[in-house]
Amino acid sequence: MRILTGNDLKTGAVVWWDGAGWSLHVDNAVDVGDRAEEIAQREEASRRVNVPYAIDATRDDNGVRPAHIKDRVRALGPTVRPDLTLKPADPTIGDWVI
Repeated sequence: MRILTGNDLKTGAVVWWDGAGWSLHVDNAVDVGDRAEEIAQREEASRRVNVPYAIDATRDDNGVRPAHIKDRVRALGPTVRPDLTLKPADPTIGDWVI
């Protein structure tokens, strides 16, 4: 599975391509397959996302899991402080900036 990630141009937040737009939650990411570069170029040109790129990931019963630890940290937060991880059910996520 190939998914797209980047940073929201307005907030800097890590975002994931969900097939129609950008989501804060990695579990919303869709497999872009061989369309990754085309989507990334279009979205960067439209100034919605900064430096989008494709990564390898897997989807299982627990959701989407990026293959590389760097992208797992980007998706879920610090590995040493689980209390700071992004919670998919958090309704206020995105309302604050670090």
